[in-house]
Amino acid sequence: MEEILKALILGTVQGFTEFLPVSSTGHLLLGRKLMGLSEAGLFLDTMLHLGTLLAVVVVFWKDIVYMIKRPFSRLSLLIIAGTIPTAIIGLSFEDFFEEISKTGITVGWEFLATGAILWVADNMKKKGSKDIDQISFKDALMVGTLQGAAILPAISRSGLTIAGALFQGINKQAAARFSFLLSLPAILGAVVLQGAKLAGGQAESIGIVPLLAGTLAAALSGYVAVKWMLAILQRGSLKVFSVYVWILGIGILIAQFTGHF
Repeated sequence: MEEILKALILGTVQGFTEFLPVSSTGHLLLGRKLMGLSEAGLFLDTMLHLGTLLAVVVVFWKDIVYMIKRPFSRLSLLIIAGTIPTAIIGLSFEDFFEEISKTGITVGWEFLATGAILWVADNMKKKGSKDIDQISFKDALMVGTLQGAAILPAISRSGLTIAGALFQGINKQAAARFSFLLSLPAILGAVVLQGAKLAGGQAESIGIVPLLAGTLAAALSGYVAVKWMLAILQRGSLKVFSVYVWILGIGILIAQFTGHF
């Protein structure tokens, strides 16, 4: 029962925070520390990523089918272009990012930085005019570079990519759509890398029930988060997320200063 509960908690946190601009890695790290949870384990972590991948597939299945049928379409090439800098940054600095994630020493500052980026991006929401078919390859490279920088634990991937798209003059609907489509190869890449480690004998023992529970929780919460984020960009404000991550960041810095984190 304890394993199932842990998997449900981690899956729900992973799903919501992967697509809301608040950083999934930062929240998982914080949640484990606050609740005394051990690491999820590579196998469960891989399945949680698969769950969030499924959420994007369900929401954007038409775009995905279109790109599969037309691999050399402009949209397909834009996603490839945006993925290149992400892959270069991720593979080049993998060990560095993993070490930072383990220590959590910069998490507070990263939450503060995420909040500042979201606050500025929210002011750009009404200024963008480019639709999805007007996104340039330069725009895609810029957004992909920011996605690579979001490998830092508490820098939000969705927050940075949406903000980057808004900064490039892309309208809010296209910014969200491009951000979530760009997450597909990024999440899939993480699954492949984790799968390679699993093949190398780094798998841990975990029951099928908690595994399925965590994956389903990640998929369902991820689906809700994607839909919610699309609605927020349409009618709401990103500033509420800025305030939220600022409170988290300040709380973490105080806890670190007093020796409680």
